[in-house]
Amino acid sequence: MTETLAETTAQADQQIPAYPMPRAAGCPFDPPPTAQAMHAERPVAKVRMWDGSTPWLVTGYADARTLLADPRASSRATLPGFPHPSAGFRENAKHRRSFISMDDPEHARIRRMVTAPFAIKRVEAMRPAIQKITDDLIDAMLAGPSPADLVRSLALPLPSLVICALLGVPYEDHEFFQRNSSLMINRYSSADDVVAANNALTDYLDDLVGVKLAEPADDMLSELAVRVSNGELTRREAASMGVLLLIAGHETTANMIALGTVALLEHPEQLATLRETDDPKVVAKAVEELLRYLTIVHNGRSRVALEDIEIGGQTIRAGDGIIIYTGTGNRDAEVFPDPDRLDIGRDARRHMAFGFGVHQCLGQPLARVELQVVYSTLYRRIPTLRLATGVDELPFKHDGLVYGVYELPVTWES
Repeated sequence: MTETLAETTAQADQQIPAYPMPRAAGCPFDPPPTAQAMHAERPVAKVRMWDGSTPWLVTGYADARTLLADPRASSRATLPGFPHPSAGFRENAKHRRSFISMDDPEHARIRRMVTAPFAIKRVEAMRPAIQKITDDLIDAMLAGPSPADLVRSLALPLPSLVICALLGVPYEDHEFFQRNSSLMINRYSSADDVVAANNALTDYLDDLVGVKLAEPADDMLSELAVRVSNGELTRREAASMGVLLLIAGHETTANMIALGTVALLEHPEQLATLRETDDPKVVAKAVEELLRYLTIVHNGRSRVALEDIEIGGQTIRAGDGIIIYTGTGNRDAEVFPDPDRLDIGRDARRHMAFGFGVHQCLGQPLARVELQVVYSTLYRRIPTLRLATGVDELPFKHDGLVYGVYELPVTWES
């Protein structure tokens, strides 16, 4: 019997995999098997989102870099067809203006206002202060009970302290902004909770911008306050930029510190090389490889096509959503031989952990220095560091836009 068009369409729809995809049990560092299979068989293919929409998932390295650099692939989160990770993100996009959700030239104009503090020379000048914070936190952890939670003892406070100092945000408010940040990047947060968290943080930063208008200091919020005084930004726009920098400035690095530690403890020969070296180039290489191997921004980077785009043997139509999945791109064997192996001696500098193109991560110089300091200090200071529980018992962040662990119980020999 000849199939009807409706039956054929229904069968085709059933073959579209759901997104995001679960990781395999026992393989916490690898991309989901379904994503890896799509990369091998259909590197540009449709997936099904929570709302029934079917954006394109792009899994290959070359195609990902091409689209991340293509102005026809828009970052504007309010456009129809933009693939939002959840209802909360979709609703919040209506209320939040952020330069990461803008296209050039508006994106470039706003971004330029906050690039100077993240310049490599200025960040390198912060290295001694970051080293002291790291040593102080490790001292405190060693003086406390064992086992300890490495997330609470080191991974989360280190980047939080650094970004607070850079922005001019009081660190004593860290529980407030960390709690609301977590709500904002969790796919399962309700729309009301995401909007409320965003409003709470924006109100908080708005108040701080007001303080800086009256009493400027040597920090980024004071620099944004000058832009407000000059009429380049509204006070609310400055506050919104502060929210973005505050969240991105601590969430990503915190998760890389913790998850990178898990990966190294599970690869003791790699950890031994890192622990025993005093060569900063070896440490820097290790950081790049861990960034590639883990790719903690693990739900991809969303775009929407402004025009028809031919890529990977497919035609992405104007208005179609696009998810650029850098997790599989960073495991592309054509670029990184034996890509599923952690090799800290590998030249992994071409990874896309920070994205690519005009929207690549603004704070990557700071993240690199923080990770270099931690990875060159923690395992040397505590050479017997080990997990206090099995890897399969760790609470991995499958529910967030940023992958990591909620807790990391570790212990050591006294």
